[in-house]
Amino acid sequence: MSVLRVLVLSSSRVGNSAYLETAAPVIKNFLGETPVNIAFIPFAAADNNYESYLTKTKEGLAGLPYNIAVVKPENARSVIEQADVIMVGGGNTFKLLHDLYLLELTDLIREKIHAGTSYIGWSAGANIAGLTIGTTNDMPVLEPKSFKALGFFPFQINPHYINVKPEGHNGETRDERLSEYLKVNPQVSIVGLPEGTALHLEGKILTVAGQVPAVVFHLAVNKTDVIKETIAIDSDLSHLL
Repeated sequence: MSVLRVLVLSSSRVGNSAYLETAAPVIKNFLGETPVNIAFIPFAAADNNYESYLTKTKEGLAGLPYNIAVVKPENARSVIEQADVIMVGGGNTFKLLHDLYLLELTDLIREKIHAGTSYIGWSAGANIAGLTIGTTNDMPVLEPKSFKALGFFPFQINPHYINVKPEGHNGETRDERLSEYLKVNPQVSIVGLPEGTALHLEGKILTVAGQVPAVVFHLAVNKTDVIKETIAIDSDLSHLL
């Protein structure tokens, strides 16, 4: 069986950086300098302007020796089948998963990754690498066939993780929302990825990468209290697999 190789990043930007400026070195470290063919899946873009998304992504990864081809509804299976790497960009997670189901691509992508093709995703592309998209931050602009995601990780992912409550705001914080999820799904953990954080899976080894620590949420033994742990860069999270 091939080694599972997955890289998911919280976001395409950190702070005021340019598009993929901080992600590009992490991607280069993951893929190396050998030319590879990348199938770029842009379906998280709500405006369906896939050529524009491709151009922006190529510009963000300029200087790296990769051939990036955009996946469109009319060529999706052939481009994905020929790829060495599947790369999934950010945007709206519901739109992304809706289109993947509509085009019947979820099983193909799983088969490719489990056969040795590398996977890279950021934001929505990171969301779908977990068990379900139930911990996305996005508005459900479309209803996918299922919330079930690609399942490369046996836990939930929350990209763009931040826990801020503005003064006078009466809505729930991110931690409160994630705690709600755990209390009705007590069997799973959630990995929160602040912007600048990534997860790198190499076979059975899972590590935290990037610039910012990750956070892990899970229920305590009493199945009532939520435990939140900060996980430093380069830490081993293989116990979550």
